[in-house]
Amino acid sequence: METLLKKIKANAIVSALMCIVLGIILVVWPGLTVRAVCMTIGFVLVASGVNRLCGFIFGEDNSIYSRMNLITGVIVTLIGAWILFQPDTIIKLIPILVGIIVIIHGINDLQQTVSLCQSRYDKWWVALILGLVTLGFGVLLIFNPFEAVETLVMFIGIFLIYDGVSDIWIVSRVSRVAKYLKQEAGAVDVDAREIK
Repeated sequence: METLLKKIKANAIVSALMCIVLGIILVVWPGLTVRAVCMTIGFVLVASGVNRLCGFIFGEDNSIYSRMNLITGVIVTLIGAWILFQPDTIIKLIPILVGIIVIIHGINDLQQTVSLCQSRYDKWWVALILGLVTLGFGVLLIFNPFEAVETLVMFIGIFLIYDGVSDIWIVSRVSRVAKYLKQEAGAVDVDAREIK
């Protein structure tokens, strides 16, 4: 159980740190970052599609796998080319995708808030506020009230920094409470043995 908790804590902290780094990049280079991401995705998809097509053309068998390579190769190449020539369409989808991820983070924060509350941690309400703010920002990103793309990207960056910092705070509180409860349980166990 303790190993699992440590693993969950490590994963949550790594995820939070990645959010902070990505947030800083988006705040400092908003326009360049989004376009670069779109172009990279487009190039990767085109390369993957062309690779599959080459597998079909130069493959000697006429198997189902080979025919699937042809179909997926054509589809993936076309999607990649579409992204390269129409990056603005993908840019419009970014806030929705980030919003969904942020909502998932918010729900996770609220679940951890419940465990803090059940453990009678006196500042559980801070985690509740942080979780609700995270959830609210996720919903805001999905409905996207921003006109300028660069403003939106900077907002996403600022929020990712907030999300990472708040996640680290909540995880550290949950970890501290779990450690305290373990120590309390150990103390009770020692007392029980002494009574015997």
